[in-house]
Amino acid sequence: MYSYVARQPIIDEKQNVIAYELLFRDGESNHFPNIDPNQATSNILTNNHLALGVEEITAGLSAYINFHADTLIRKFPSFLDPKKIVVEILEGVPISDELLAACETLKSQGFTLALDDHDFDPKWDKFLPYVDIIKVDVLSLSLIEISKYVNRIKPFNKVLLAEKVETLQQFEQLKRLGFTLFQGYFFAKPEMLKRWKIDTIKSNMLALIQQSSHAQLNFAAISDIFSADVGLTYKLLRFINSPVYGRSQDITSLKHALTYIGEVELKKFIALLALSDLAAAKPSEIMRLSLYRAKFCEFIANYRKDLENPPKAFLTGMLSLIDGVLDQDIKDVVDILPIDNEIKEALLGQQNDLSEYIRLAISAEQRDWQQAEQIANKLSLEPETYADCHIEALKWADEMLANHQAD
Repeated sequence: MYSYVARQPIIDEKQNVIAYELLFRDGESNHFPNIDPNQATSNILTNNHLALGVEEITAGLSAYINFHADTLIRKFPSFLDPKKIVVEILEGVPISDELLAACETLKSQGFTLALDDHDFDPKWDKFLPYVDIIKVDVLSLSLIEISKYVNRIKPFNKVLLAEKVETLQQFEQLKRLGFTLFQGYFFAKPEMLKRWKIDTIKSNMLALIQQSSHAQLNFAAISDIFSADVGLTYKLLRFINSPVYGRSQDITSLKHALTYIGEVELKKFIALLALSDLAAAKPSEIMRLSLYRAKFCEFIANYRKDLENPPKAFLTGMLSLIDGVLDQDIKDVVDILPIDNEIKEALLGQQNDLSEYIRLAISAEQRDWQQAEQIANKLSLEPETYADCHIEALKWADEMLANHQAD
């Protein structure tokens, strides 16, 4: 399944592209669908930022992303990199003290804020201390009106961005009025991008929502839910990789990942995922194999009495097919995951115990028993041991999928 996003360039006075606005799409028609704007924002974040990073879409330039009142008040932007994101406050959002406080917080965190489709209504004046950019729909106002409004807000010293610029004449006139950034069909229509979407199993999401509603989170139960879903695991790791956590330590297990971000941020992450989970995502073969490898590697680590590695081994097995899930090169995926170096090395095929566990799992799943025996000898494992692990891991993976398909 694919996710769709359109990007439209934002240019400066010399017509250099300095940023892109990201626009949610639900198919290849390149039109905004009839859905809630909060849901559109959440889809952009989960299907693009949490998949491989917004910077992959914008080629390293800043990304302008629309946020409605709910997503701002719930502080969804706070897990994004303030240096790479411009938070656009959508026109028509209800003004409230909560929204003003959210903007003040985002500004203090270093975010650049923009008022989208600004109509110069004085009711927005109290937001101006926290806003850096004012976007004006130049087709909805005359040049005389724009000039009048621009003069009124001149003392606030804001960057002016003209939207819907369609002719060279408009471009030149707006420059003379003080606009320094521009966007519109004169420069480029929105460009459609199609990306592979990570599926999460709907019942897992419902179980997570249920867990997150408790006053005190049960991290063990939540860890069990993540253990059954490679898509959720990957998105959790991308969430942790955001600047707010500083990547101060590498993640060694799912429980470590959950406790590392804490209850407040975990509830925020679950809310974000829940909002974007539009349809049931039935488990595929790649999910079954990911589950199988995760459990197989965990079993092997336990049999070898590797006290540190059972959680690492599970995470390694779970992520061993993530390049197939994302349809991306494994090197690109590993680069953006905040995981332990030993796990990274294993996923990249470098030799260590974890990579041997994966090789043994692959040999077993392909019924290459000769290869499996050679690897098992290196790990000092008896044939009966890895054969039992293989059978039990398959049984566990099949049971997990059967439970979800029954929902």
